[in-house]
Amino acid sequence: MHGLRVSAVLTLIVGAAFLGAQPSAPAVAGPADPEPVSLVTISVPDAAAMERLVESGADLTERVRPQPDGSVQVDAVLTPTQLAALPQLGASLAPDAAPRASTTAGGTRDRIVIERAVWYKSRDGYFLSVEASSSAAQAATLTVAWKGRRGTSGQAEMVAYVDAGAYLGHQLTAPVPADAQPTRITVTSAAGGKAEARVAEWPGGDRPAKTGPGYQKDFVTQYMTPAQLNERIRALNRRYPKLTELIALPYRTNGYRRHAQALIGTAPAAAVVITSTAYGSEGGNDLSVELTDPGTPGSPLRVSIDGKLVAVSLATDDSGTPVSTAAQVAAAINATPGLPVRASVYRTDPGAGVMAPAPPVQLDDFLSAPADVSRAPAQVLALRIGSRRDGSRTGVLAYAQEHAREWVTPLVTIEAAERLLRNHDRDKATRRLLDRTDIFIVPTVNPDGANYSFYDFNAQRKNMTNHCPAQQADPAARNTWGVDVNRNYAVGSLSDGYFGASASCQSGTYAGPAEHSEPESRNVVWLAQRYRNIRFAMNVHSYGGYFMWPPGAYRLDGRVTLPRPTRQEEAYFLRSARTIEQAIVAERGTVIWPQQTGPVTDVLYSAAGNSADELWYDYGVYGWDFEVGADLWNPSTRRWEGVGFQPPFSEGHAEAMEFAAGLISLIGIAADYREP
Repeated sequence: MHGLRVSAVLTLIVGAAFLGAQPSAPAVAGPADPEPVSLVTISVPDAAAMERLVESGADLTERVRPQPDGSVQVDAVLTPTQLAALPQLGASLAPDAAPRASTTAGGTRDRIVIERAVWYKSRDGYFLSVEASSSAAQAATLTVAWKGRRGTSGQAEMVAYVDAGAYLGHQLTAPVPADAQPTRITVTSAAGGKAEARVAEWPGGDRPAKTGPGYQKDFVTQYMTPAQLNERIRALNRRYPKLTELIALPYRTNGYRRHAQALIGTAPAAAVVITSTAYGSEGGNDLSVELTDPGTPGSPLRVSIDGKLVAVSLATDDSGTPVSTAAQVAAAINATPGLPVRASVYRTDPGAGVMAPAPPVQLDDFLSAPADVSRAPAQVLALRIGSRRDGSRTGVLAYAQEHAREWVTPLVTIEAAERLLRNHDRDKATRRLLDRTDIFIVPTVNPDGANYSFYDFNAQRKNMTNHCPAQQADPAARNTWGVDVNRNYAVGSLSDGYFGASASCQSGTYAGPAEHSEPESRNVVWLAQRYRNIRFAMNVHSYGGYFMWPPGAYRLDGRVTLPRPTRQEEAYFLRSARTIEQAIVAERGTVIWPQQTGPVTDVLYSAAGNSADELWYDYGVYGWDFEVGADLWNPSTRRWEGVGFQPPFSEGHAEAMEFAAGLISLIGIAADYREP
């Protein structure tokens, strides 16, 4: 057992969080405006309440922290309406963790097994992490006590983990501080069980290769938009033509574009949503719609087009009063041939309300990026790096920003690319990496969503392809559209019956209308198909501080995971991870927690249709996932604090530095790899 995680309901938690830049939604939302969002930490008392929260559409993050009293605290991005609804769902804004009352598992002494006990030293001092299991399962109340060097000691309560009805063991809520290096632990149960063990060092992998004098690093100076990322790798290709080539991936994205819209009337009963047939950037934004009173009794409902103006003349009764309902206006617009718009009633309302005359309203695609940001379908680029790029060397794929709001993740790949190329001629260890590997770097898998995150709604997770029907496609819903690229793959998918993705087009984990429906996922798969020498891959995500590998999904009934790696493969995954984590530590002392290192289904959640699973099971690629942005220890409060998706750049820069070192360490592992 290499790590445990919380209840099955948390397998759905893959939503948005952010720190730093504020959301672009207005402070007060009108009928056509999305509500503003804010980052909060909420407390959920039990699994049933968590299920209600997830079903409500709350946007929850990967930063999940169980508490000693059995509750769970989770970061969430919520609107004011969602915040107000928390009490009805059984949740609340998080207080300090409450102490857990002592309970016993019954009159029989239980058997305790210590699965892992490790210590580590970070820039903040010594910490202890313990995982254990009890024959009394989740009913057990376990406490760990430790002794350390210089006569130090301490104790802490452990937390039970139950996932999809399966007890996975107990662990500490988070690593606990120790005054000196812990050497021995004792885990005791309220029912009388007891076990002891020595404490090993973590991560304990191989030390990073020594670099030569003059080794260069620290090349990222800001968060970068997709255009800036692409220009950066083009510049590297121009500067190092003998060591690089650019690969234009074959599937163009939908583009940073949307159809223009307007909401006419008063929602919900007397409102019509107007949507252009052309994208806003291709003429939709030039259109207007007006509703007029013909001024004569007994007039029929008429729709006409005058240049860029769609004119709706409302029907009147015998007294000359307009009588056209929203449903009638929508139907008349849709029945008029040649119009550049379509219409629908507001959401699920039948549209029985009578429409009032309205002056011309111009349609808008609600996209705020400057004009020099292309609206056209984007071509995703990969930078191939290596001395011999002929397929004879072990391939390594590093790809980032499947989730748009994860602004730090592309910086990891750019920093790694810069280090590899700029140090090739001056550093023997770097030269060896480029001689023995074939590296493929994709800084941004999801450029459309990334642009939307930068310029419109910084909590955007998904791409920008709107598959929602008219009932869910009015302007105020625009921040909920898109497909979760990392749920759109074909292994362990939602359509195959695996858990951890959604069929709802407005969910943060929407899997799309079909496997590989999105060009973003097809591009990643194309690389694995086209370059069969790729044997290693790193999917860079944020935040929370995880290091994970397959299996990444299970079926809910019985918690049946995708096939586990063999014992030998699992050992290789873990051994490699510990070496990579050692390189991360070397940058600024950040340690990835032991309980957050392991298979996705063990340490985080079930993520149906994720890319690492497809790479591993279909192509034999050792697929890893970084979740950059480990919690920071606050010595004043003596608590771990989350960093968010978009921390102040000083923190984002530090994360890029350390995880770029980890990525280069992975390339070093690939350089030593020999096919079994």
